[in-house]
Amino acid sequence: MRSYLLKRVPSALLVLALASFVIFVILRLIPGDPATTLAGPDAGPAAIEAIRGRLGLDRPLPSQYVTWLGDLVHGDLGPSYAIGGEVSELIGQGLGRTVELTLGALVLVVVLGLALGLLGATGRGRGVRAAAQAVTTASLAVPPFVTGIVLVLVFAVGMRLLPPGGYRSVLDAPDIGLQYLLLPALCLALPSAAVLGRYLKDGLERALAEDYVRTATALGVSRRRIVWRHALPGALPPVVTVLGMQVGQLLSGAVLVEAVFAWPGLGMLAEQGVIRRDYPVVQALLLLLVAVFVAVQLLTDLVYAWLDPRIRWA
Repeated sequence: MRSYLLKRVPSALLVLALASFVIFVILRLIPGDPATTLAGPDAGPAAIEAIRGRLGLDRPLPSQYVTWLGDLVHGDLGPSYAIGGEVSELIGQGLGRTVELTLGALVLVVVLGLALGLLGATGRGRGVRAAAQAVTTASLAVPPFVTGIVLVLVFAVGMRLLPPGGYRSVLDAPDIGLQYLLLPALCLALPSAAVLGRYLKDGLERALAEDYVRTATALGVSRRRIVWRHALPGALPPVVTVLGMQVGQLLSGAVLVEAVFAWPGLGMLAEQGVIRRDYPVVQALLLLLVAVFVAVQLLTDLVYAWLDPRIRWA
């Protein structure tokens, strides 16, 4: 397993290096100038140039990139242009809240994905399987911001069961924190749970069509035992890979969901950074997102190799 991990690390580092270059270039291609935004609408050219020189934006782009990359390697994310404070401190303040939302959504993805997959493949009666399929299709088709608005209208405005937005840490006050967490976590989880459920359903249907299942059925083994002890373990490896990919989707989707539910995490920080042309904040957040995605993929590959030893020797 260690040699397999060492083979995967160089490609992960290469992805991070390429991502840092692409992020840096794309942000400079987006219309808008941080110095002009900071100076305000009434500032003259001299004031704008002074701000550009103070921020180092008057230097050639290769020099700016090398300086940013060098500071990044040493753990220095630099100061924010517009929001104020060190970028590392701003990210530290929002990271815990976004991780809290993502973990809550991940739990719902696993629970709902397993339920949709099992009901879609093994549910008794066409009505149950059709209902699971309908929920899966609707979760995939409806955008999260529409789902979020519907959830707020139903559970916060109509039934008044849950707050429409805001934040309270689950660690500080579990009962109140869960009330604030449930709606944004559900909104974030539904599309990923539908993807997971669809892959699991297809895997279970293929496993249940195998000869060993027909043999076990002929020998009198119960349907429940066949599904849980034989078909489900065989269908899990590709589902684990899909789950790893969905973690990256959850982090990127959190940007939009946090805006809908006024959740003060990294998504709201990214929104402020983009609006104010705060390059250091947006660069650090995008690279952090890529780093998390790469780390999750690496962990997923290790779990996949553990479930299927043939992968390690391929």
